[in-house]
Amino acid sequence: MTINVLFVCLGNICRSPTAHGVFQQKVIEQKLQHMISVDSAGTAAWHAGKPADSRSTQVAANRGYDLSDLRARQAIVSDFDRFDYILAMDAENLSDLQQLAPSHYQGTLSLFLDFTGNETREVPDPYYGAGDGFEHVLDLVEQASDGLLQHIINNPVTSH
Repeated sequence: MTINVLFVCLGNICRSPTAHGVFQQKVIEQKLQHMISVDSAGTAAWHAGKPADSRSTQVAANRGYDLSDLRARQAIVSDFDRFDYILAMDAENLSDLQQLAPSHYQGTLSLFLDFTGNETREVPDPYYGAGDGFEHVLDLVEQASDGLLQHIINNPVTSH
């Protein structure tokens, strides 16, 4: 049984690849890569095929996460047949995903930060900001990744 997780932001070059890289590393550290598969996408196709933003890549690398192999892609309807968890970085992307989702989708479609105990609901987009915004994103993503991993371990689901 494999549990498939998809992280989604707008362009798939800052927040969702950061979540992808962090969560993938945590899965590997827990030796659960046989059980959990990770991917990321954007609701827009602006950056399709491009690597993660260099600022995201650098901030992640400073903490031991490797985003260098990740390439942006757009979320598509068939993702709902493949992924058990589709997790949006903010309410606007969640709304876009809800409009894209087929009525038969039985997985979890929610905000990524729902897996933290924090009041913060959204991962802010750091694209137009300075380096500290990327650090903040990484802080939130690490917390949510820990919560999500614990949730999956405690609530295994069958794959699509």
